[in-house]
Amino acid sequence: MKTLYLLRHGKSAWNKPDLPDFDRPLAPRGRRAARAMGDHMAREGLRPDLILCSAARRARETMEHVQDAWSFEVPVLLEREIYDDDAAGLEGRLGRVDPNLGSVLMIGHNPTLQDLTLRLAGVGPAEALTGVRRKFPTAALAVLTFEVPGAAWTGVRTGVGTLSRFVRPRDL
Repeated sequence: MKTLYLLRHGKSAWNKPDLPDFDRPLAPRGRRAARAMGDHMAREGLRPDLILCSAARRARETMEHVQDAWSFEVPVLLEREIYDDDAAGLEGRLGRVDPNLGSVLMIGHNPTLQDLTLRLAGVGPAEALTGVRRKFPTAALAVLTFEVPGAAWTGVRTGVGTLSRFVRPRDL
């Protein structure tokens, strides 16, 4: 079984309107929400084997605050394509993950993460699916599981995942 954690970056700051989108930092609210989600993941035993993080500043800062809540280390790959790609591109990226890894945390952006969650989730609790369809807020976490043949990440594809939970910062 493979587990995919999809985390949208925390709320970003807009106090410098001339700053390029890629370089926007987290707002104080975004830092608090990222830390709360990291605490939640640690409490719930949601422990990735690898982090694939957008190279955008707000995503990197989200990752740092999430990791501050953990007592374990996780390898990290910073990737521009998580900022640039659409849901189909990110699905393809997941297919290149080392098959020996059982779980991946991808930290990225909307609407791409919302689209990816809905693309991959074939089933799941109605409340969770409805929540994702309605809105994928900043610092929200979707957890998908996949029963894939041969345990390869290439089996993680459209419609075969189970959305096991969807957690928003306000739920914590």
